Amino acid sequence: MWTGIEQLREKLTDTAGLTRPDTPPPLEPLCDEVLDILGPGDRDDDIALLAARFDGIPPSDVAYWYLDPRAQTARQARRLARRALERWELADLTDSVELLVSEVVTNAVRYAERPITLRLLRTDVLRCEVGDDVPQLPRLRQARATDEGGRGLYLVNRLARRWGATRLSTGKVVWFELPMP
Repeated sequence: MWTGIEQLREKLTDTAGLTRPDTPPPLEPLCDEVLDILGPGDRDDDIALLAARFDGIPPSDVAYWYLDPRAQTARQARRLARRALERWELADLTDSVELLVSEVVTNAVRYAERPITLRLLRTDVLRCEVGDDVPQLPRLRQARATDEGGRGLYLVNRLARRWGATRLSTGKVVWFELPMP
């Protein structure tokens, strides 16, 4: 017995299959399929159907590295980030990105046992993501004047437009975004 969701999935897959793999199907026929599946029914109530396509981020706007968690990894991450910013002609962001990358990578290196990841994405913002194998999410805390550490996320919180952390099955990703100049 087909459920509505299974029927919808099957119809949309069939419609999408009418085009070549490198050519996404037009959205209007997909919407028509959904409305056909809903049937004529009683349409006294308003219906809104929104279809959107995400074409992805061009590979030229993504920089990605695996880094071993060693003492010099923060320095290596700063250098890699600086080179990506130069390639993207975003020199105005260099100081902030280097500082924040250094802080987030240092936290990852402190606890990670396996290689960490560093990814920069250039979209309408510059997004930096640092992944590690530790599932605990970072907490923003207030460092005392005598503390040697504990200021990294404070700096991220002050300088980034947005930041956060996402738990994954293999650890977590800590990310921040800076506005484009």
